[in-house]
Amino acid sequence: MKFLLGKKIAMTQIFNEDGTVVPVTLVEAGPMTVTQIKTQEKDGYQAVQVGQGKAKKLNKPTKGHLKELSSSRRLKETSLPIGELKMGDSYDVSIFEVGDKVKVSGNGKGKGFAGAVKRHGFHGMPASHGHHAVLRHVGSIGQRFPQHTLPGMRMAGRMGGKRISTRGLRIVRVDKENNTLAIQGAVPGRRGTLLEITGI
Repeated sequence: MKFLLGKKIAMTQIFNEDGTVVPVTLVEAGPMTVTQIKTQEKDGYQAVQVGQGKAKKLNKPTKGHLKELSSSRRLKETSLPIGELKMGDSYDVSIFEVGDKVKVSGNGKGKGFAGAVKRHGFHGMPASHGHHAVLRHVGSIGQRFPQHTLPGMRMAGRMGGKRISTRGLRIVRVDKENNTLAIQGAVPGRRGTLLEITGI
């Protein structure tokens, strides 16, 4: 099972032997602990719950759930096949190798309230011929019938802060001592964002 939870550290660059520059994102990932195995017979579906990090404080339900295991700060379910892993087993970044292709998922940066030009790429109104102070307006948002704005109309609103998945990124380096992966290219979110790294 190639699945890790990680924290985005920063972006940097690595130089190849031929001198070319490779932009990479450093992600602190793992070690992971298998906290629950869900089966078709008992739970109605197959999944694996894994935990990462160490929690300072847990509520009573989570304490009871993890009573025989280490207190994990983050819990996540995945439907990937677990292979020979059992409840309580641990694994780390060594499951990935240099050159592996991965999918990285996480919440993108929240950018606050934005207009339609920035949020949706509208071209805006003409700048001349009587158009005064409406350059970045959205234009018509409705019609005669039905007499209401249709759902899904692209308008101004809160931008970003949604889940983003980036596929086809390549593992450039694996640091087992520091539990760190160097992934080529950019990944979603700001520094400190929780990321899901899945092998593809």
